[in-house]
Amino acid sequence: MISIPKSEYVRRRKALMAQMEPNSIAILPAAPVYIRNRDVEHVYRQDSDFQYLSGFPEPEAVIALIPGRAHGEYVLFCRERSPERELWDGLRAGQDGAISHYGADDAFPIGDIDDILPGLIEGRERVYYAMGTNQEFDRHLMEWINVIRSKARQGAQPPNEFVALDHLLHDMRLYKSSNEVKVMKEAAQISARGHVRAMQASRAGLHEFHLEAELDYEFRKGGAKMPAYGSIVAAGKNACILHYHENDAPLKDGDLVLIDAGCEIDCYASDITRCFPVNGRFSPEQKAIYELVLAANEEAFKHIGPGKHWNEAHEATVRVITAGLVELGLLHGEVDELIAAEAYKPFYMHRAGHWLGMDVHDVGDYKIGGEWRVLEVGMAMTVEPGIYIAVNNTSVAKKWRGIGVRIEDDVVVTKNGCEVLSLGVPKTVAEIEALMAAAPTVAA
Repeated sequence: MISIPKSEYVRRRKALMAQMEPNSIAILPAAPVYIRNRDVEHVYRQDSDFQYLSGFPEPEAVIALIPGRAHGEYVLFCRERSPERELWDGLRAGQDGAISHYGADDAFPIGDIDDILPGLIEGRERVYYAMGTNQEFDRHLMEWINVIRSKARQGAQPPNEFVALDHLLHDMRLYKSSNEVKVMKEAAQISARGHVRAMQASRAGLHEFHLEAELDYEFRKGGAKMPAYGSIVAAGKNACILHYHENDAPLKDGDLVLIDAGCEIDCYASDITRCFPVNGRFSPEQKAIYELVLAANEEAFKHIGPGKHWNEAHEATVRVITAGLVELGLLHGEVDELIAAEAYKPFYMHRAGHWLGMDVHDVGDYKIGGEWRVLEVGMAMTVEPGIYIAVNNTSVAKKWRGIGVRIEDDVVVTKNGCEVLSLGVPKTVAEIEALMAAAPTVAA
């Protein structure tokens, strides 16, 4: 299983501290534990920023980065070892493990944070912190600041300035290293096998959740602890609901299935969408819409590379889809005028993609100074044009209604253009039909 090496976490912390002003401190809390129902917790997933700097997987932890601190710049507060709790909840790193396994220079019990952290903050001119993302921790931080302020007459020096830590961190996260690309590629390869398995399992009489089970099987078999987001398995008209999540409708002969699903490896997401016919054969209308979306998907890749701006790929998909809808008779008029009037939006209402990384919709600004961001090597994104013809769209002939198609791939910007990470899933009509025709019987 590929994962981010410890040396990369060290490099990230040093790179962040190099951007911080002298005599400052950065503070990050771990993700809280969320209750699912009564005393049952959701499966824990670390906060992405916290994970990015530490690789530390446990809750109830806080990072303090203090450039130039004589006793160590990386301080980690975490839970103490507890044989009784570990019997119930699993092993903990403890303070020794935080140092030996996770690279902390200094580690303290989380229960001592009220006594220790104010002293680390006191005398620092600036605090780097993502205010507003964790309201409970915001309150604790202000309590610690007020403790320092209350001692001002004794010479204590509270910080003069708070600086948005997430702005610095999120710009760093936008550029993927070779190690990050390797992890994302593995996540995409595992997800691709899940999509292939779902295609092979498809047949009328099953339900959407049967195909979701095939996805989940491949994700776990590949080593992924969880999907990167709630899988969308949408058959027939459900494919026209962009964020469909019920996944419980029957698969009907003659319908298309849209699957938008990806797993997560070492907290890095994949995000892949494919469409295929339940019975393995596209109808003429399904094929026409599918191939139009595929043409837009392929055209977008030509507009992703160093020096091109973020919106170029989207603009390319809009032009391909608008021209194609005119050719099919679903839109009427001159292409440029239709684009200017956004006449395509009832059919294609979303963007062509988003940043991809530790978050499925990853961090990073899309515009800089009001202008679309220029792409650079290491930026990763999705390419996901789509066409959705709702069943109540009376502006088109009935034979088109209820068809929803989206084709989504994961790409990373390279020196010469972009690399597609999700090549493991068939995309052409011929490839999909051949795969499904040759599919072995898969137990549902």
